[in-house]
Order: sequence, then structure tokens, then C-alpha cells
Amino acid sequence: MQQETVLVPGGRDVEATLDSPDGGASACVVLCPPHPQHRGHRGDERLVAVAEHLVDAGVAALRFDYGDWDEGLGEREDARNAVRWASKRYERVGLFGFSFGGSIAALAAASVDVDLCAVSLLAPAAELESGLDAADALADVAAPLQVVYATRDTTADWEPVVAAARDLDCAVVELDADHFFVGRTDSVAEAVGPFLAEAC
Repeated sequence: MQQETVLVPGGRDVEATLDSPDGGASACVVLCPPHPQHRGHRGDERLVAVAEHLVDAGVAALRFDYGDWDEGLGEREDARNAVRWASKRYERVGLFGFSFGGSIAALAAASVDVDLCAVSLLAPAAELESGLDAADALADVAAPLQVVYATRDTTADWEPVVAAARDLDCAVVELDADHFFVGRTDSVAEAVGPFLAEAC
């Protein structure tokens, strides 16, 4: 695996780690970290586990950090800019996010000017501080969509997102875990990785 640090342009200070297969890749998945005010960052173990699975499957992974806190609005733009960056370098681009990052991934996927190959949301919160509604955004996601949630998650308000995904006949995966998937990181990678790798 090759790894490099890249800067994502767009007016905010956004740094990212690009994980690439040794032989190169034609597809890349952008990974959105959890809440930056709760120590969320691109080195989050769930993001790293998914990225490693993707690289093993021949897909590049771009894990980024958000710019200055902006209640979800700037963070959504960070994700869109990361998708645009990847779209200029790869034939196909997917999107993944965990927790707050799952919400950001949904909101970005619904509004970015790039055709995505797949979108996966892990334990997404329904609504952000700014009033942005991730559950409502699902209807505007054109790509194949997966929502993975934990049965013992009492941290995120995930129920409306899961309900919306089921109404739209999207892929929904249930894992026996808490919000942070303690001890279940491998299960997260096994649920999310193949979905993204096969679609992209």
C-alpha cells in the first residue's frame, strides 16, 4: 500500500491521507470522519479499517480532516471538495462516512456535482446542529446506497436515516454493537468494504 498526504483545495484548510494500492487504482472512495469537536479525525479506526479493505480490493481511499468547525455546513463542503478532488484523478468515486461523517457523506452525496459509484453510511446521525437533515437527503442520492447501524447505538439518532433507507429500498445492514463498534471494527470493514469495492 502506498500512502501520501494531500491538500484538498476549496478555501478551507483540509488535509487528507490518500491510501493507494501498489498497482494503482481507477476508483477512489472518500471517507468522512466523525465529529471533529469530539476528536473525530481521518485516523479514526473505523475509517482506517474500511480504507485497508478497499486498498486490498484495488480501490484507493481518501481520508480527510475537516476545516474549521462550521456546524456541518463547511464540513459538507469539505466532503464535496474531496469528492471533486478525487473525481479529477479517478474514473469512479464513492463516499463513506461514520457517525457525524455518515451524515456529512449523505448530505454531500445528495448535492455534489459528481456522479458517485456508491455511498455507504455507518451509524449516521439524522440531523446536524445547523438543521441539515441527513435522512431527508437520502432521497436525492442517485448512487447505490448502504446504511449500516448498530443495534445498541444510543449515541446517534440513526433511526430516521435507517427508516428512510428502507423506504427507498436501499441496502441496510444491522450489526450487534454500540455506536463506536467496540470490538467490531473487522465486522464494519467486512460490511462496508465489499459493498463499496463491488459498486466502484
